[in-house]
Amino acid sequence: MKSIIKRTAAIVFLAAISIAAQTAPPGQETRPKFDEFEVATIKLADPAYQGRWIRMLSANELAARNHSVKTLIAAAYNVSPKAISGGASWVNDDRYDIVARTPGSVRPNLNEQMAMLRKLLNDRFSLTFHREQKEMRAYVLTVAKGGPKLKETTVSPDATPEGPPPLIFVVAPDEIRLPARSATMAELAGVMQRAMLDDPVVDHTGLAARYDFDLAFSPDEAVMAGALPRPDNAPKPGLFTAIQQQLGLKIESTRAMVDTLVIDRAERPTAN
Repeated sequence: MKSIIKRTAAIVFLAAISIAAQTAPPGQETRPKFDEFEVATIKLADPAYQGRWIRMLSANELAARNHSVKTLIAAAYNVSPKAISGGASWVNDDRYDIVARTPGSVRPNLNEQMAMLRKLLNDRFSLTFHREQKEMRAYVLTVAKGGPKLKETTVSPDATPEGPPPLIFVVAPDEIRLPARSATMAELAGVMQRAMLDDPVVDHTGLAARYDFDLAFSPDEAVMAGALPRPDNAPKPGLFTAIQQQLGLKIESTRAMVDTLVIDRAERPTAN
């Protein structure tokens, strides 16, 4: 009888563990597998619209506005548009709006969002490419004399379901800010080459940790293709000076080996 009771108790205990493993704590839904969007609509963008962005509109809806296939590839694969070659002229000229629904109700983090965007590019634009190392004009990010002025992050990657906040430049006419939390130097190089600088940015800092920092600078002709002229009585230095003074890093324009993408195939999607 005792052995039967023990076996019964063990079964009950194992069943309780199984239920606990399948039931997420209140407010913490089990993360779905973010391998592709549930549904996505792709339409030609309004040619009068001048802005361009990709962001989550809600916990499970991602939107891209006024993007070419080339800039979508740049975002999805974290490369500079200048490091992408091949394809017909429409790959750079046509502009698209995309609205896509992500699985479940948990907000995907940035890496998961870009993984689903890569799948969308493969499926809906029939995108194929190969990689090549090329020497080209690039910005190299290094540690400045005196060492980095960075603090290792206090943000846990598991603090929220979506992970640390993505790096996003906040742009105003006289000041551009980059609030960074739990950011790597590779991520800093990536966001600068996608949003601020014309040429690819290569991380040669050798810094492997994640950092919290706030970068602030005034626009000038060196950033955003000169779209924002340097204001009179600018409150902040330019990007190159600010990044050295505030972060202890250095950016220099030179020639460097860059990982590039060469488009082998791309097809216009059926607008829907």
